[in-house]
Amino acid sequence: MFHYTKTTIKPFDEIVASIEKNIAENELRVLHIHNVQQTFTDKGVAFIPYKIIEVCNVKYAKQALDADRLVGLMMPCPIAVWYENEVTTVSTMLPSAIAEFFPGKELDKFACELEVILKRVIDKSI
Repeated sequence: MFHYTKTTIKPFDEIVASIEKNIAENELRVLHIHNVQQTFTDKGVAFIPYKIIEVCNVKYAKQALDADRLVGLMMPCPIAVWYENEVTTVSTMLPSAIAEFFPGKELDKFACELEVILKRVIDKSI
């Protein structure tokens, strides 16, 4: 599986705020939050509440980019949050899946470390 996904009945905005808080507590940093719903609305297209939270850890990012500059095509780590049918869903791409795109580049060890952190952030947030 390439993603880690959890659902909750907690409100969308509460989950987004919780993720932001838990990211900071887990040696990650929010680089940007894309408000997809607002972007669509600005273009006249209705859409569900949906945000993509881009997160990064400089240590892991440097290791990844030192291994292969093309890893940057899959950075930073996105955490998607959306609200639909009275359920809030939180999902991230697993760094171990990204490592599979770059065999022999020694990404596995730190990809697994980062994966544990991302899962912890999501689990604590929901």
